[in-house]
Amino acid sequence: MHMRPLSVVIITFNEERNIGRCLESVKGVADEVVVVDSFSTDRTEVIVREHGARFIQHAFDGHIEQKNRAITQATHPFILSLDADEALDDRLRASILAARSGSADGFTMNRLTNYCGSWIRHGGWYPDRKLRLWDSRKGRWAGTNPHDRYEMDADARIEHLEGDLLHYSYYSVADHEKQVEYFTTIAAKALAAQGKRASALKLWLSPIAKFIGSYIIQLGFLDGRHGFTIARISARATRMKYTKLNAIQHRA
Repeated sequence: MHMRPLSVVIITFNEERNIGRCLESVKGVADEVVVVDSFSTDRTEVIVREHGARFIQHAFDGHIEQKNRAITQATHPFILSLDADEALDDRLRASILAARSGSADGFTMNRLTNYCGSWIRHGGWYPDRKLRLWDSRKGRWAGTNPHDRYEMDADARIEHLEGDLLHYSYYSVADHEKQVEYFTTIAAKALAAQGKRASALKLWLSPIAKFIGSYIIQLGFLDGRHGFTIARISARATRMKYTKLNAIQHRA
């Protein structure tokens, strides 16, 4: 069977800590790698060019917009979309190579996250199934920033791949808290744009429900102290999101 040519697309901003590992993991899997960068000030560009990938710069105007833009820069319609802090494990590499000769339109894969040096398998963080390999003629990035998702056409055929997409998320708790501050601001603005409101009940009960769900119901306690930290910060993020939404409503 014919092997479909594959383009890997990645968006970046100051990813010198991660991008080399990501690019190494797709060697021998892709026919081309395209990196769309939003004007990094670190060594991201140098590392990308050292790995022979195509480097393009464009101002960042949203995760969904930038990822859709990256697709338009790819030579081939069959695309693997990765974040700079992700990498393929050996089983997933083999699965993707096999998928290139397959006939499905899209492929999902499990994402396994590394948190402060430990792999997290509970608390709702695994298997964290993602649709990342697809025929771009049959779908598009959609959702609400920063919670983007790829949506395939109704008649598209989707299969699941063996192996893990390794996600090197946070190197420290401080990294996690900084990211929460950033993403809750984006999420609050997105909710406000949809006309959503944060009631006092939601402001107080949602964080509690988030902690119980992550730490107890989804067995986050099995990941030890990291499981507790993740549940605690997730609950705090929920509260921050609605607090920021309230602030936007009051200013309006």
